[in-house]
Amino acid sequence: MPSSARSTARLSEHTKLLRCVQGIQERCSRAAPWEPDTVGLPAPTSPSALSRINDVAFYAHAREEVAALAAVCAHLVRLHHPDGEEHCASCAGPWPCATFVEIAQLLS
Repeated sequence: MPSSARSTARLSEHTKLLRCVQGIQERCSRAAPWEPDTVGLPAPTSPSALSRINDVAFYAHAREEVAALAAVCAHLVRLHHPDGEEHCASCAGPWPCATFVEIAQLLS
């Protein structure tokens, strides 16, 4: 495959991953807040009150935490992109760089 075709294919991989992460961010921003009455929780009579407390705490923060993690991923993907010469524009390693590969694998 010619160098320009490889660059286009790799840019396409980069674009797909960035769109994936941006989609997560958009869904987070549109999602209704997660509250005990909007999600399934153990019954109040559950033998484990600690389980119920942990679930409520998780749901109370999950939306914001998912959005924050997606923002970090989007930032890293924007930093690590092909420079048009088969290298990463951020770390100058060969494209795709280790950072991009790891993020892509973790999100696939």
